[in-house]
Amino acid sequence: MGSFDLVLDDGQDKERIHMNRSYYGVYIKNKIWRELDNFSSGSICMVLASDVYDEDDYIRDYREFLTYPADC
Repeated sequence: MGSFDLVLDDGQDKERIHMNRSYYGVYIKNKIWRELDNFSSGSICMVLASDVYDEDDYIRDYREFLTYPADC
């Protein structure tokens, strides 16, 4: 079984979560910058979303992310 790290950042605090159990999940609310790294051999990351993917809904630049208000 593989593993990876999930890094969550709200612009003030960062949290690194080591995902190494296939039966655990993480709910990520709005206005959270996330990074996935440290993938081991055999790891799989499954993402479920509430809507169809739309490229225009995503911020790709961390500095731009920091300029958005917390309530969006």
